Amino acid sequence: MTSFIRLLYPGMHIKRWLAVILLGITFVGLGAAYLFTQAYRTQPFPDWVTTATLQFIPRTERGMLFVGLGILIVGLGLYELSKSVLAPLVSERGSNVVDILHEYRSRTRGPRIVAIGGGTGLSTLLRGLKEYSGNITAVVSVADDGGSSGIIRTEYGVLPPGDIRQCLVALADAEPVMKRLFQYRFTEGEGLRGHSFGNLFLTAMVETTRDVDTALKESSRVLAVRGEVLPSTLDLVHVSAEFEDGSRITGESNIRHAGKRIGRLVLEAESPTSEPVTE
Repeated sequence: MTSFIRLLYPGMHIKRWLAVILLGITFVGLGAAYLFTQAYRTQPFPDWVTTATLQFIPRTERGMLFVGLGILIVGLGLYELSKSVLAPLVSERGSNVVDILHEYRSRTRGPRIVAIGGGTGLSTLLRGLKEYSGNITAVVSVADDGGSSGIIRTEYGVLPPGDIRQCLVALADAEPVMKRLFQYRFTEGEGLRGHSFGNLFLTAMVETTRDVDTALKESSRVLAVRGEVLPSTLDLVHVSAEFEDGSRITGESNIRHAGKRIGRLVLEAESPTSEPVTE
């Protein structure tokens, strides 16, 4: 029980409130002792009460016996209570509660990390970083205009959800079935083929909340995300490439298939709230 308390996150002030509870129990026990003593001295009791309260044992030894028995009972109760309350935290791989709390404490004390990028590279990096820190902020590119994300972006006028979805899943602590569900991609059905469930979920969340920040926070809560995922901009942006031969193409999906050497990249916003960023 001591190791369980010691490994709890210090910001929760568990030991402080346990001390307050124990102090309250002490006062209750002291008051009950006064009442029982007064009743014992003033009221007649049958003979079996004398035997049940161990009156044949010297008072000092009797007191120590009851104190020890009380400590054992309280310790057993707290131990079983902690197992019952924290049982849902135990992972499927069989880790015990103490290991999980130790891992949680280590991650909350981990370094503050900001990762910037997009695509498969960023999500792969986040999947490894989350094992060492829970203080991760992922700033995700939203310039994707191909595949499921591009279709959703065009039809609904929302940020492309693909890279955001991958980062949410990478930082998720949810059950494996939830991760598989968010990554599931429909292979049949008119209008659904090629879309992933996670992309549709994020789009529905944005449409429902009418706010990207709220949608991402609620989605992060569903997946029990360690850290925070933020879009690099709330504007609908496109990437344009100026090639060394002087030609120019707009659209991330078009650039990767051009097969030409890039001379300059420009980030263009459809409805910019600030000056476009050039690089």
